[in-house]
Amino acid sequence: MTSYKELLAQREALDKKIAEARDIEISAAIAKARELIAQYGLNEGDVFSKKAGRAGKPTGTVAPKYRDPATGATWTGRGKPPRWIAGQDRAQFAI
Repeated sequence: MTSYKELLAQREALDKKIAEARDIEISAAIAKARELIAQYGLNEGDVFSKKAGRAGKPTGTVAPKYRDPATGATWTGRGKPPRWIAGQDRAQFAI
């Protein structure tokens, strides 16, 4: 059976190997990314745009579906219901 100190030494050696392997793979990934960016003439906005990965998702506001007749307050039907409609039949508040 291996001792505690031997296991710690093995872990330290493994941590060192893991760090070296990670550095090598990161260097390769960066080189590949640079190659693709140069090949397609991409810029920072193309790669790191906030809209990237959000294709097809609608943005903007949602029309209200319910109105409080007493105050005129509205609610879209999304999220936590306001106090004036909570626990009541929503049909009577529909717009």
